[in-house]
Amino acid sequence: MSRTRLWSTAAVAATAALVLAACGGGGGGGGGTGSGGFADCATSPNTCNSVPADQLQQGGQITYAIEKNIQNWNVNSSEGNVFETGLVTKALLPYVFYTAPDLKSTLNTDVMVSADMVNPTTAVYKIKPDAVWDDGTPVTADDFIFNWKTQDTRDCPACETAGNGGYDQVTSVVGSDGGKTVTATFAKPYTDWQSVFNSASPLYPAHIAAQHGDLNTPAGLKTAFDYFNTTVPNYSAGPYKVQSWQDNVALTVVPNPKWYGATKPKLDRLVFRVITDATQEPIALQNNEVQVIYPQPQVDIVQQVQQIPGVSQTQGLGLQWEHYDFNLKNPFLADKALRQAMFTAVNRDDVIAKTVGQFNKDVKPLDSHMFMPQQQGYQDNIAATGQGSGNLDAAKKILTDAGYKGVGTALVAPNGQAVPTFRIRYTVGNAIRQSECELFAQYVKGLGINVQVQPTDSLGTTASTGDFDIIVFAWVQSPFPFGGAQQLWLSTSGSNYGKYNNPQVDQLINQAASSTDVAAATQQLNQADKIMSEDAYVLPLYQKPTFIAIRDNVANVRNNSSLDGPLYNVSQWGLKSGS
Repeated sequence: MSRTRLWSTAAVAATAALVLAACGGGGGGGGGTGSGGFADCATSPNTCNSVPADQLQQGGQITYAIEKNIQNWNVNSSEGNVFETGLVTKALLPYVFYTAPDLKSTLNTDVMVSADMVNPTTAVYKIKPDAVWDDGTPVTADDFIFNWKTQDTRDCPACETAGNGGYDQVTSVVGSDGGKTVTATFAKPYTDWQSVFNSASPLYPAHIAAQHGDLNTPAGLKTAFDYFNTTVPNYSAGPYKVQSWQDNVALTVVPNPKWYGATKPKLDRLVFRVITDATQEPIALQNNEVQVIYPQPQVDIVQQVQQIPGVSQTQGLGLQWEHYDFNLKNPFLADKALRQAMFTAVNRDDVIAKTVGQFNKDVKPLDSHMFMPQQQGYQDNIAATGQGSGNLDAAKKILTDAGYKGVGTALVAPNGQAVPTFRIRYTVGNAIRQSECELFAQYVKGLGINVQVQPTDSLGTTASTGDFDIIVFAWVQSPFPFGGAQQLWLSTSGSNYGKYNNPQVDQLINQAASSTDVAAATQQLNQADKIMSEDAYVLPLYQKPTFIAIRDNVANVRNNSSLDGPLYNVSQWGLKSGS
């Protein structure tokens, strides 16, 4: 399964990304226009705010605000697989593919010469001859092998990984040409083969791992894997290396003198400043304490940034999407008719108008669980169900036809039991999520159902332990829909928090993930999506806008509405000459 991150923070604007009408645009779609250097992001997401290297000053510092403290440095671990850790390690770790702002998977030519599927079950990766770690050790097949073994579930069953899809399909990884050619053999065709060793699961150094555990034993692999969880990176094969880390304050990185990429960093240092209260980010930007912010915006944040002189901003719609989920372990919510009725009562247009629509008029209801509108294969699989329409009469009819009593007053199940009060949960401090929960409660009140709105200060824990009846949050997906579907919707997946189980859906998703025919696989995912939609387990709401703002002297920083975020091209960042 390709990594699909739940973006959660304890900040005022927690989990996933949001945004405003006057900004819009960029990052793979979203419409509208950005300001300043971002003015052409809607039409040129990969190149907006570009400044040639000879027009950048040599030296200087850029400070970037991150909204979460770094508590685990291993992006490939279940605990470390959070958005902020993925961002900062972009400056340090090598990987084969990344997601560009246009949301396309792109070969990382700083590290790789090529990466090709030479037959349906064999991928060949050629590493640049001069790619090295900062201690001079070459980047080789050994790094691929270590990262495969710690994520394939067989060699290190105790490694607590973020996901295993793709890696668990690899039967061997072999090096040749002095380790600079890597051949990975898959047990069967894997549609999303580019998700293996990509930027969502980057390479950690095998030679350092070997100093902390025997890489030929499960216990040794586990010890080495855990070393990267707790150790501030004392290694780099990226454009920067760590100079210092102050817990819950800032990470400072400086240019890596061993960097072999095409673009040498211009900056003296790049600082990632931890600001867990998102409302403080516009203030820090205005005071020039930070030069780049990428907040999960609320209306007030966007409006504040618009008033700051010398600042450019833009928005994008990408791979983040907001949704309501049911917990099917609740015996009442196990009834499909009740779920269908509740989702039919929900008015998605009204939800959008009263939340993100206040600052981004391009946001529309999302009608797929599998694809985003910019992706090949997207089709409307929701409208035909009536879910999200806000049709209270239709919702009441569903209940009446299913044998419910007290519809519209005090709902009683067909077995004679009163339908209890349900809890809907959201991340504490997130005003938009709170509104979404309150609106949900209002919609289903008309069915005779009571819903209590209850915040949580740990979205990840609440979701993974099933401590909810209904929950609202967002997924930040990779650009690989087939493996992503496995991670989110298979009955056996740990990310399937509401315990959805439909054998036909499992079969279709697994078939799609092992297809050699992308068109056929896409059709299979849409078949699965139609069944899921009818089952009323998760109701997609909308793509969550992303929002970035920079000081106008900052160059080559742009929005990227994917897991890679703005740091995807960090080696190119700099300050304009004369600034």
